[in-house]
This record gives sequence, C-alpha cells and structure tokens, in this order.
Amino acid sequence: MNVNAKPLSELSRLEQCLKSASTPFDIASQQIISHGSYSDEPHTFMIQTGVIEIFRQSDELLIAIATAPFILGLTAGMINNSQEYMMVAQTPCTGFYLPAATTRQRIQQESLWHEAFCWLSWINHNLEKRDKQLVGNNSYTQIRAMLLNMSEWDDALRLKIGVMNHIQRSTGISRSVVAEILAALRQGNYINMSRGKLVSINRLPTEY
Repeated sequence: MNVNAKPLSELSRLEQCLKSASTPFDIASQQIISHGSYSDEPHTFMIQTGVIEIFRQSDELLIAIATAPFILGLTAGMINNSQEYMMVAQTPCTGFYLPAATTRQRIQQESLWHEAFCWLSWINHNLEKRDKQLVGNNSYTQIRAMLLNMSEWDDALRLKIGVMNHIQRSTGISRSVVAEILAALRQGNYINMSRGKLVSINRLPTEY
C-alpha cells in the first residue's frame, strides 16, 4: 500500500458495502452536511462527488479540505463519543450516510476490516503530516507548509480558495500576520497570486 495515495479500490469496496443500508443526500455548496436527525447517535458519511471542508466543532478550526471519494466517521461506531467534526460542502456534493453502528455491522458481515484499515491508515498518515507541519512551529513555518500543500491541489480547487482566508482558518494565525508574510513573499517573487488565489510557487525560503 502506498500510504501517500488515496486507497481508491478499498474505498470503493467500502462504498458498495455501506450504500445499501444508507440514506442518500444531494447538497448545495456552503451547506452543512449532516444526517438531518436530532439524535446524538454517531453516523458515517460517504462523500461520492464534490469537495468538502472539515472543521473541528470545538473551535471551528479548518482541519482539511477533502475531495470525493471520502469517508468520515468510519470508526464512530467503535467508540462512544459525539461527532467531533463538521463538514461543509465547498462545492455541490452527493453521497450517503448511515448510523455508525450499522457501519460496524456491515463491515463485520462483509469481512472488510482490511479495507477499513487501509482507509484509516491513509487518514492517520495525513493527520501525522498535518501535525508535523503545524504543531509547535512558528507562524512562518506554518504558513509555508500551508502554501506548499495548496500548491499540490489541482488548478480548479486552488483557484476557488483564497489563500489568506484558508491559512487563517487552518492555523488560527492572525490575519495581519498572514497578510504581512504573504505580501513579503509576493514582493520577493517567491509566490505568484491573482485576486487572492495562489497561482504558483517559485521557491519558498525555509526561514522568514
């Protein structure tokens, strides 16, 4: 398994396993994705098309931007806790959801623990990368890491998302500090931006 590559074949098998016991959704951009119930019962969500933003509910910190296919809440049925993350559609999205307890039952019935482990390993790898880039680092190092991540997005996604807003929501660094560093990088011809969007990176110094 290449841990840097999304495990699409395993994800497809999980999708087929869970779909028959699920409720579909079709949601517009900028809408919260939820199971539409007043129950606190945890759910599993499968994003089949579109792009989502994942926020930590406790402080609304932007944790990640994810493109379909994507599963959130695969382990929610294993531990007794409430949903810790909120999803917002960045583009129109389709998918389905089901109770996390049903997810666990279906995976057990279909013997898809290997597929579940592959998906969770990929998620864990990305969280480890995020921690290494952001936790305990100074403001410039965090901003540099965010710019490098954005440079890896496809052009369509990168040209939709404002650099300053994305970095501020993902790190909690003040807008004034983010603006100052971005202005210095543009002046030094280290990055190219257009209308607040990242166009390209020429070279980023390791220190500010």
